[in-house]
Amino acid sequence: MSDHVVPHFHNDAGVPIIEIGSQEFMCVGANPPFDHPHVFLDLGNDNEIICPYCSTLYRFATDLAAGQSRPPECVVKDKVA
Repeated sequence: MSDHVVPHFHNDAGVPIIEIGSQEFMCVGANPPFDHPHVFLDLGNDNEIICPYCSTLYRFATDLAAGQSRPPECVVKDKVA
């Protein structure tokens, strides 16, 4: 099984804000080998959170499904061997 139980997002594009459809997720910073420690973030009752490693602002968007992001290329996809 290659799906993440908790969605993972990255910011290779260097955008200031990533809108997401998940309230609990992992930020990896950038795709390996340029990633930072993978940090679990939980929005709780908030709509926004800043990653303490890369300072990306994540904003919850109710129109996105869990595991989706805007821009869509910020979702970490598992590599198939």
